Amino acid sequence: MTNELMRDITRLLSIADLGLLYHTNEFDKERYEELREISLRMISRFSNQPVEELKELLPVAGDYPTVKVDIRGLVLNAENKILLVKESTDGKWSLPGGWADVGYSAKETIIKEIKEETGLDAEVKHLLAVFDKHKHDHPAEPYYVFKMAFYCEATSSDLQKGFDVLDIGYFDIHELPELSTNRILKTQLELLYNKVINKDLEPHID
Repeated sequence: MTNELMRDITRLLSIADLGLLYHTNEFDKERYEELREISLRMISRFSNQPVEELKELLPVAGDYPTVKVDIRGLVLNAENKILLVKESTDGKWSLPGGWADVGYSAKETIIKEIKEETGLDAEVKHLLAVFDKHKHDHPAEPYYVFKMAFYCEATSSDLQKGFDVLDIGYFDIHELPELSTNRILKTQLELLYNKVINKDLEPHID
């Protein structure tokens, strides 16, 4: 399933949720419920997940539907190697980070994530990019996601693997391990890395 098609389906799902949130009569409600059912059946067809499971994963929005925000941090060591963590969910590698947390700013979130996953204290230096996942070659998923990537400098040096990752390490940009493509792509990692190396402080925004 292509990201373009999934983007269209998630847009339909969002329209259905908006309609169910703001409908003014039962006729409209029935039509939006039908549109939602069709959207879920389309996702089910491509994902092989039962519609009932999808309804639990994607409940009707109780408020205005918005995008999810994923936050990642690029940390380099003295040899300009990239700090990566091995994800427990798929055994592949990614930049430290995760979903934005309620009650934390974007900067506070990535500082917290880096500390929890790698044991390092870090300072945020620059926003490098805001990626729209659907504009990149990530595996298709039924969420609309923006990815914020920050350049961070480590202020400590002792690596300590967090409980929710399998491993941590520094890698040369030309010798990257297998990446967790749902979280980060090689093209994105190269873009972020080159921005830091070339001192390009203008954020990339999709």
